Amino acid sequence: MKFIYILILLFISIGSSAQLCQGSLGDPIINITFGAGSNPGPPLTAVTGYSYITSDCPNDGSYTVRSNSSSCFGGNWYNINSDHTGDTGGYFMLVNAAIGPSVFYIDTIRGLCGNTTYEFAAWIMNVSIPQSCSGSSILPNLTFRIEKTDGTLLQTYNTNDIPTLPAPTWSQYGFFFTTPATIPDIVVRIFNNASGGCGNDLAIDDITFRPCGPLLTPTIVSQPTSTVSICAGTAGSFNFTCQVSGGFTNPSYQWQESTNGGTWSDIPGENAISMVSNFPANAPIGTYTFRLAVAEGGNLGTPQCRIVSTPLTIKIVAPPVTTASSNSPVCAGTSLLLTATGGSTYQWSGPGGFTGNGSPLSVNNIQQLQQGKYYVLVQNDQGCRNLDSTLVVVNPAPVATTTFSATDICPGDSVAFSAAGGIAYEWQPAEGLSSTVIPSPHASPSNDVQYKVIVSNLIGCTDTAYIDVNVIEPPHADAGPDRSMLENEPITLDATIMGDNFTYYWSASPYINNTTLLQPQVNPPIDTKFILNVNSGCGSSTDTVKVFVYKDIFIPSAFSPNDDGTNDSWYIPSLNAFKEYELTVFDRYGEKVFSLKNENRRWDGTFNKKRLPVGAYVYLLVIKKYINPYKGTVMIIR
Repeated sequence: MKFIYILILLFISIGSSAQLCQGSLGDPIINITFGAGSNPGPPLTAVTGYSYITSDCPNDGSYTVRSNSSSCFGGNWYNINSDHTGDTGGYFMLVNAAIGPSVFYIDTIRGLCGNTTYEFAAWIMNVSIPQSCSGSSILPNLTFRIEKTDGTLLQTYNTNDIPTLPAPTWSQYGFFFTTPATIPDIVVRIFNNASGGCGNDLAIDDITFRPCGPLLTPTIVSQPTSTVSICAGTAGSFNFTCQVSGGFTNPSYQWQESTNGGTWSDIPGENAISMVSNFPANAPIGTYTFRLAVAEGGNLGTPQCRIVSTPLTIKIVAPPVTTASSNSPVCAGTSLLLTATGGSTYQWSGPGGFTGNGSPLSVNNIQQLQQGKYYVLVQNDQGCRNLDSTLVVVNPAPVATTTFSATDICPGDSVAFSAAGGIAYEWQPAEGLSSTVIPSPHASPSNDVQYKVIVSNLIGCTDTAYIDVNVIEPPHADAGPDRSMLENEPITLDATIMGDNFTYYWSASPYINNTTLLQPQVNPPIDTKFILNVNSGCGSSTDTVKVFVYKDIFIPSAFSPNDDGTNDSWYIPSLNAFKEYELTVFDRYGEKVFSLKNENRRWDGTFNKKRLPVGAYVYLLVIKKYINPYKGTVMIIR
């Protein structure tokens, strides 16, 4: 590999008159990838004027071969993580140009075909960051001359300045030229036009020199893509053709074949622009690739004169290697899980007309009538199929039963459960049970609870039954607070009951309007007790309310608050018969010394916690249900 070819590619310019081949290319005559491996890569076999170093970051006039580069010249060069193609461990050439402009390389290329166009191309990176050299780094600038061996100029190209870019970027540069009819050998002179110093530093990769010609557009007739897959065991016939754009005066054609990525070989007798290829049913599995090689008449026998089309591919694909399985045996009423592998789509069929798609596939509430063989048609991405199967066994499930599904019990009582249908039993929860593993435990829960029993048969299949237990709260009678009333003015009692499933009644009395009402109306002529009776399956309860009857509103006219235990306070008992009233007491100067509203309490003859003097005090009693208020005086006596 001669370094000349590497540098030829450097001439390729962005924005200059240089250009890449716009037609089709042949196989590379020169293909310099620099190889791959660990750092550093080996030196090139011919590098005129440049010295090879093994370390990273070459100085002026030297180069190295690397798979990555970092931290060069204080960060003034880009860190390069991989070669142009991103190959793992792929090498590229890292160059620090010589100080002075000069001929960079001279070499002679021999054995070219006359009247044939060739392309030189390479991927190049200006490795200097935009900020290096205070933003004024020297830009690489390359020129080459293509000459006859006697020095006559055939063609020249210039890259112009190769700019710095905001990020490390590989850019392809290239040019093409046509050899004269009688000149098979050429000389390439490469010039480095830029001066040395700060800048003029490059990375180079993937240098190629290959024939360039008309655009070849191959197709597989009646196929939408350039790659077709057929399944092994299936015969196929394919018509290959190629459209050739103008450019050759007298083109010659040769179809070529490569099997499983091997070398290209000519197909004898296939020298037309179209070709039919037949694949018998017993054709081996593999990848068969075809392309058309084209050259000017008389040059077809020379590989370095040919251009070639992009490949057309026929893949003979093996049927999918499949598995089919399930979670069998399963119990009736549970879920069957069907699983297959080896393809991209799965179509199932089974007993009783069952069908389904996918893997895994769940069949819920499976029954014994659905046991048997399940088939799956597995298809891969290439459309090849294979039929597989799995045998499914569905075991019978027990039928769990209990003697009842719900019951009521009193606190502290117990109830006998009974379950059937299997050989093993598990009760949940364990709270209040005499046993969790027998068919007939006793239950005495303290609160409402739902018990379930899991019944198992000989083969481990299960079923579940439930019993709801409601713990009845014992009754509690509350006849309400004692009440007061005026004679012949009925009142309603405020009774309440706590508990579950109870019945109640009031003890018979001629003064109650309905003994079956929880809050009846009563109208006794004298003080009377009324009894509320409550019964349930968990016991009984009674409570008594007393009703005080007042003939009228009696207001005492005097009291003696002298702490002798007799008549020490002023109190109007009959006010308890009313809900809305207001009582106010004034001294002889009209100052309020006692009041109450809608609450009946005693007056101890004090005001602001001080005893009031003996004398008469005026009261005013307003009862809402009466129009006229009550007025009078009350005497404090000591």
